[in-house]
Amino acid sequence: MRDGFEPICLCRREDYLERLARCPQKVSDYSFGNLWGWAEEYGLCWRFGESHVWILQTRPVEVFWAPVGPWLDVDWNACPCLSQGLDFIRVPERLCEVLGDAMPERVSTSDSRDHADYVYNVPELVELRGNKFHKKKNLLSQFLRTYDYEYKALTPDCVEDTLELQRQWFSWRDPEESGALLAENQAIVRVLQNWDRMPGLMGGAIRVDGEMIAYTVAEALTPDMLVIHFEKGRPGFKGVYQAINQMFLADAGEGYALVNREQDLGDEGLRKAKLSYNPSGFLKKCTVRVAPRR
Repeated sequence: MRDGFEPICLCRREDYLERLARCPQKVSDYSFGNLWGWAEEYGLCWRFGESHVWILQTRPVEVFWAPVGPWLDVDWNACPCLSQGLDFIRVPERLCEVLGDAMPERVSTSDSRDHADYVYNVPELVELRGNKFHKKKNLLSQFLRTYDYEYKALTPDCVEDTLELQRQWFSWRDPEESGALLAENQAIVRVLQNWDRMPGLMGGAIRVDGEMIAYTVAEALTPDMLVIHFEKGRPGFKGVYQAINQMFLADAGEGYALVNREQDLGDEGLRKAKLSYNPSGFLKKCTVRVAPRR
């Protein structure tokens, strides 16, 4: 591990969130829930500087994520951390622009479409009005008519049931998909097991005949945007995903204009599913290469 870097820990959560709040643009990757959940899979470490948090991914290769803090208050061309050059991934579009303007001769960028966040209008996903949501509204209506359901906010006393549903959900998947799904499963378990230590988390669950059949886990990314980290439903319950999506936002989305449903990572099926909910926009990200200072 590089000097000064240490594994991401819960004890510095508030320090990190203070730096994140000063970022001009916030994307899903840098929410604390995402960092903590995926910290083991990617070997994520951080180093707290005077004004920014530097995030280093150590697995499967060593590469930096974007620095977190007040990007506009930095003389990037004179930044000692960049003097020898550096490569970054998952860089929000706004920081790409800042770096390019500050160091036009040193910075090259390439778009990372697979990492773009899908952003949706909360009232649209709650109301599901119009032809563009016709299929979603029909599936939700079928669920409401068919099942004697109960929706409740996710609370610490629900964690064990949520973990059990996640264990079952993972066991139902195709073993050929197990690589990516195993990593996701470990991230979900890591977040759920520390639910009571991360007060920013929120979520919801649906039960039918007392058994949990769907859950969602989220947190606030900005004062007007939620980010959905995980969302799972039991097979065999038609409309269950439309139901958990709509019920959670109807319950917890008041006061939020937007909901961020993260990226598709280039998965064709996931991309089709995310597009089917009619995103209102995207939060683009780039890969950035900063050349050494001459």
